[in-house]
Amino acid sequence: MPLSPAARADLLLLLVTLIAAAGWIFSKEALLEMPPLLFIGVRFLLAGLILLIPGYRGCLKLLQQRQIVPVLGLGVLMTGALLCWIMGLYQGHHLGEGAFITSMGVVLVPVMAWLVYRERAQLSTWLSLPVAIAGLGLLSLEGGISLAAGQFWFLGAALLFSVHFVLVSRMALVVPSLILTAIQLLIVGVGGIAVSAWLEAWPDSLSPTTISWLLASALIATSLRFALQTYAQSLASASHVALIMTLEPVWAALLGAIIYAEVMSPLQLGGCSLIFMAMLVSRWRWLKPLFRVSLLSARR
Repeated sequence: MPLSPAARADLLLLLVTLIAAAGWIFSKEALLEMPPLLFIGVRFLLAGLILLIPGYRGCLKLLQQRQIVPVLGLGVLMTGALLCWIMGLYQGHHLGEGAFITSMGVVLVPVMAWLVYRERAQLSTWLSLPVAIAGLGLLSLEGGISLAAGQFWFLGAALLFSVHFVLVSRMALVVPSLILTAIQLLIVGVGGIAVSAWLEAWPDSLSPTTISWLLASALIATSLRFALQTYAQSLASASHVALIMTLEPVWAALLGAIIYAEVMSPLQLGGCSLIFMAMLVSRWRWLKPLFRVSLLSARR
């Protein structure tokens, strides 16, 4: 019996969250031999070139229009967010914790939309903020009353990702998503390599194992992930997308525990739980219909 479009979308989105979580592992392994900025540059340059193959005609058309300038600006913003993220992964000591801090960007999206476009934020947004801040506060108590270097970078990434999401949502209304994604990834790649050439010492050679992790990051965790996510989102309702995409930090934390034997302290567990709760509260507008359907089904 063939799957319905909704069921197929749910399975694809679940796969997307698993691939995204695996991307944390691929990146962490590649960083054992590669400088972080060089890694992020090469990874996204490769991924952007792959996505450019099916969308090069649209990119050429976009170059002839004025829309290319704001797209380039979005690419620069995405570059900043990803450089913060990779520095957090490089300097951080707990993969799962970093995944939850980065996911705070989800909570901040409506706030940034209000600041940038004066869009009215839902009550759930303002309720989720103190919960997320409390979770971050618990995480900051782990090593004293301050954020560690890795936590600081992850928080910076969350802030930039939230602004980037708001701006991309508007741009996606006039630029095809494949072309928009490909150009941004290329800019991240070029920007990352340029900054790396300025600040980092490059290795003389890389082992086959590291090259494999790099290719997995570019081909699987970036190109394949974005392609599947774009297709799945075209099949699914916003409520399903909102619920399933919250699973990425959960999978990342589980993979960190399985592969690196990471164990969360009570403070870390409490902080990550509060951040996850804040993510659910901030998406209550989309999740409420699902809870209603589940409740009606249970009564029957």
